[in-house]
Amino acid sequence: MSSDGFHVHGPHDHELEHAAQHEPKGFAGQLAVITAVLATVGAFFSYMGGATQANAALYKNDAAIKKTEASNQWNFYQAKSSKQNLSELAFDLTTSDEQKAKYKDKIARYEKEKSDIKLAAEKLEEESRHFDELSGEQMHLHHRWAQATTALQISIALAAITLLTKKRWMEAATLATGAIGIALGGAAWLHY
Repeated sequence: MSSDGFHVHGPHDHELEHAAQHEPKGFAGQLAVITAVLATVGAFFSYMGGATQANAALYKNDAAIKKTEASNQWNFYQAKSSKQNLSELAFDLTTSDEQKAKYKDKIARYEKEKSDIKLAAEKLEEESRHFDELSGEQMHLHHRWAQATTALQISIALAAITLLTKKRWMEAATLATGAIGIALGGAAWLHY
């Protein structure tokens, strides 16, 4: 620019003026804000997806522990059954009233012990089933969070393509895909 008011534009100045006049209302700035919002929401969804996956694994581990404890109880039950069977055989084979009374008491004791062991084993199996159900619910939520995160990542990629092509319809696709991602995240939040 000269001192007498004559102004010469360089190629860069011309491009900036052209973009300011023809780019509809800060198109790039608008896309930058949309992308930042989508990325922030996506980061939250990603965190929730990881948290639900970790919870599912913990519940599955608890289910396996309870299943093992139940199996141990059923093995104990089987051992008591074997002892009871031997006592019943001894009761049938003995002729002494004193011995018969001793084996009859043992048979009754084993029957009671088996009953208590059976209740404990069934309780542990129920706890295992409960933990399996909780794990399944958490995995379902994990999949919802993952779907929501994926939709937001696609939306962010569409925003980049929109910025490069400067196509308004691509901006609508960006917003629509982002809305789908947010809806999926809402479904996960509501445990749907």
